[in-house]
Amino acid sequence: MEQPTPDSARGLVQLEGYLLWNAEVAEAKRRARCFTEHLPWLTSAQREDIERAYTAERLDDSKEMLRRVAARSVSLRAEYTARYERLRRRCVATAVLGTAVAVASLLCGVLAVFAGD
Repeated sequence: MEQPTPDSARGLVQLEGYLLWNAEVAEAKRRARCFTEHLPWLTSAQREDIERAYTAERLDDSKEMLRRVAARSVSLRAEYTARYERLRRRCVATAVLGTAVAVASLLCGVLAVFAGD
């Protein structure tokens, strides 16, 4: 299976974001309608105004939440990248040290064999 090109991958991410945001807008409108259904004394104009304000407020909250999540994901990425780099350095150092010990043991064994002759 072919890997997507960077442009097509970016397009898919944008499409996913578009669809997710439209779902959020639809949910905000649905909740606004549910809210105003509990207020049967409202006129149609009042109901529309409240639904519009409720939807706008919910979408503002959603945008703020997305900003916080995005900022946190950036900080987590930096944190985990740093941890990965430290772990990688330790693993490489351990492998080099283990190889050096094995080579030194082998040399000592070879020298002992030759010294015994």
